[in-house]
Formats: sequence, structure tokens, C-alpha cells
Amino acid sequence: MRALTISRPGGPEVLELATVADPSFGPDEVLVRVRAAALNRADLLQRRGLYPPPPGAPQDIPGLEFAGEVVACGALAATLRPGDRVMGIVGGGGQAELLRIHERLCLRVPPGMSFENAAAVPEAFLTAYDALFLRGGLAPGEAVLLNAAGSGVGTAAAAIAAVAGARMIALSRSADKRRRLEALGVHRALDPESPHLAEAIRMATGGDGVSLAIDFVGATAWGLNAEVLAPRGRLVLVGTLGGSKVEVDLSTVMRKRLTIVGTVLRSRPVEEKIDLVQRFSRTMLPLLASGRLAPVIDRVVPLEDAAVAHAAMERNENFGKIVFKIS
Repeated sequence: MRALTISRPGGPEVLELATVADPSFGPDEVLVRVRAAALNRADLLQRRGLYPPPPGAPQDIPGLEFAGEVVACGALAATLRPGDRVMGIVGGGGQAELLRIHERLCLRVPPGMSFENAAAVPEAFLTAYDALFLRGGLAPGEAVLLNAAGSGVGTAAAAIAAVAGARMIALSRSADKRRRLEALGVHRALDPESPHLAEAIRMATGGDGVSLAIDFVGATAWGLNAEVLAPRGRLVLVGTLGGSKVEVDLSTVMRKRLTIVGTVLRSRPVEEKIDLVQRFSRTMLPLLASGRLAPVIDRVVPLEDAAVAHAAMERNENFGKIVFKIS
């Protein structure tokens, strides 16, 4: 099969399309012909040698989410058959013509949804759903602060929160991205570098502050998060784009009775991933099937243009997902 491979740690130039061995699959797994796969920042980190894949995943083939067709099933597979259209998350190896995956980690692609749109769903929407509801305990009517909101996960979180009846305050440095976020249903989209930002966020919530903050930035956003969280607010840490080490005034956490939760999806045990996928299938997949939720796609490019796509994401050009068309 053909696969995008990382020849050595480095910049986008180290990516190579290569012919590699087809993957074998176990009794509770299925073999999928991948038609499309999406790009994530984890792929950029893996390419640079900073984020190795978990045990069992290909070490030199990136890709955390995919969409395609089942071509073969293990002896114990009970819910899927060859020809079924599926999408899902993997620890790596998604940017290849074939991959193996536990059948219960697969989500069925809704009728009428293209493989390109389906490939933009799993990582972004599963991460957003997990952060908002399972980790963040979001309730209707609450105000949510979303840092770095123009990413694939950010746009998914904005769409889900709007459908759930929450008020979303989104941060983005790009004026164009702020405009597009408000078109997605965001209550207010603000520039994180604007003066009096904390005051503007509190004004957008009627002076109360936000009940939940979803943070992809980390260290450089800690002060703002702590300032604008309302009493008994929750902070869910999803990424550390702005660093992972920060000096914390614990008295603020104590005085406001804040809850701070960290989360990561890629390295979770397969049992936890299956639980998340099955919950998402029951609650969010019907909304995707009906069109009430939809992924935001920045561009679709052939896998041959992976280096160009990596460079674009590193420059923060994309609004929503970058998707590779594979076959």
C-alpha cells in the first residue's frame, strides 16, 4: 500500500510517500480502505520527533483520523461487514491506503456524507464532545470560553456548544476567523491580544464570568482563564501550544472553588476510547446525520501535497480541518 511516511525528524520536507507492507489485523479488528484522512497538530509534532505514537501504532506513518470502507473483518467482528462506510480515530497510521482498527472504535459514516467530510469528524468532534460534556460537564445556558478557536477542534466545539444551548466566547487573533466563528453561532469572538480582554469577556457574560473554559494554549492562557472563570468554574486543558509550565496562584483556585481537568485522547487505553466512541455515536452522530452539526473544512488536498498542508497549519492559516484525499 501507499502511505505518507516520516523519513526522519524535521520539517515538512521529511515527509515522503512510500510503498509499505499492508497491515495485518486481529480477530476483533477490521481492515479499512482509507479514502480520506485529516491533518492534526499531533501529526506536526510527530514529524518533528516531539510526539511519538503509542505502542502498537505505526511509528513512521502519521494520521489520527480517517474515513473509508471496510474491506475485511476479523473472525470475532460482529457489527461491521465489508463495504460498510466508517470513520474513526487511531493512534497513528491513518494517512495510508489501508489501516487496521478495533471494530468498536469505528463510527458509521452517515448516509450522504462524503468521505472528505467524514474524515474531518472523529478527532475534532470526539475531542470537543469529551472536553465539553464528559470532562467539562457543560449544561445548557452556561457560558464557555474557547481559546484558539479557529482550529478543527475549536470549530467543532463552537458548533456543538451552540447546538447544546451554551453561550460561546471564542478567541482568535484573525479578524476573518472571528467573523467566521460568529457565523457558526459563537456569541462573541474576541482578539486575545486586545486590551481589557478579561473585562470584555465578563461583559459578554453579563458580568458573571464563564462557567467553563476549554484551553488549547496552556501556560500563556492560565492567567486569563483563572481571572474570567466564575465561582465553581471548570477549566479543561486540551493542549499546551503556549507552553506547559506556569506559576499558579493557588488561592484563586481555592477562593473560586475551581475545578481543573486535563485530558488527552491519543494515549488513552482502547477500552476508554471505545466508551467515548460509543457515547458519541449515541448522542452526537444523529446530529451529524441530520445536518444540525457539520465539520468545518478549510481545504481538501491530495496526500501528495502533505508537505504544503503541514506548512500551512504551522502558519495557522487554516480555519477548521485540512483533509487529505487518499484514494
